[in-house]
Amino acid sequence: MQTKQYAIKCFQDEAQAILDLIPLLTDDFDKAIELVYNCRGKFIITGVGKSGHIGAKIAATLASTGTPSFFVNPLDAYHGDLGMFSSEDVVLAISNSGNTDELLRFIPLLLERKLPIIGISGNPNSLLAQYSTCHLNVAVKREACPLNLAPTSSTTATLAMGDAIACALMEIRHFKASDFAQFHPGGSLGKKLLSRVKDYMISTCLPVVSLDAKVSDTIIEISKTKQGIAVAIDDGKIVGVVTDGDVRRAMQSKQNSFFLLTVKEIMSINPKIINHNAKLSEAETIMRKYNIHSLVVTNDEGRFVGIIDAFSCL
Repeated sequence: MQTKQYAIKCFQDEAQAILDLIPLLTDDFDKAIELVYNCRGKFIITGVGKSGHIGAKIAATLASTGTPSFFVNPLDAYHGDLGMFSSEDVVLAISNSGNTDELLRFIPLLLERKLPIIGISGNPNSLLAQYSTCHLNVAVKREACPLNLAPTSSTTATLAMGDAIACALMEIRHFKASDFAQFHPGGSLGKKLLSRVKDYMISTCLPVVSLDAKVSDTIIEISKTKQGIAVAIDDGKIVGVVTDGDVRRAMQSKQNSFFLLTVKEIMSINPKIINHNAKLSEAETIMRKYNIHSLVVTNDEGRFVGIIDAFSCL
């Protein structure tokens, strides 16, 4: 059974639904961003059903990109969660129809507290749109669902609008990768952005060779570690490196005289070097830029102290 065509159709429909949001953008988007940017309290997202699930994801994205946010279910607000709201908060209310009963019964409580409401719906004439301080239209022509019933294109459009809010706020706040890392200290992301090269480099049994060392001795040095590299040192200074690739190329070109070669004859000069206090992300960037898998690490005095490889940056 060939079902890829159904997936392709779904992708096309949802992609088009997002593109169709562009002409729907109005000055209300600018007003919404201004409200959130100047908010002294919290940015609270609310919605029920599928809109609630989307709202929770939007809140998580915003919170991780520098906007203090969390999700509140309108139904829970009737049972004590309304105490989370303060006079300095801004609320983002989501409803595809804009007329969801459970949400609309919650709106008067927000208006009574004079909280600004950013409404997201697919109906600019809805009650939610009328009661909102500013309204973001996410209308879609049809759902990607074959029956045009299940929320598919509409939830995708709403999610994209939430991402647009987050991206706009990141831009005007000049939110940087280092800021992002503060909210993601765990996992590979936090490792790359917060950890230093010295925390992950190989610093013992380092493969060091002299300029007049024979290839045979160099291969032994290279084999000391899994980095596939040996560092050529002359008068205490790094003058080059010999990699697995250098050895293979020399073997192919010299053949019979291969084992008579010295490090000076086969090494690569001007190796890429990084300071041991540099961020792990910087090491990864250099390796990707030059398509290499290892970097020579030096201390603040320029002395060879280690090797960092691409696997350490994962």
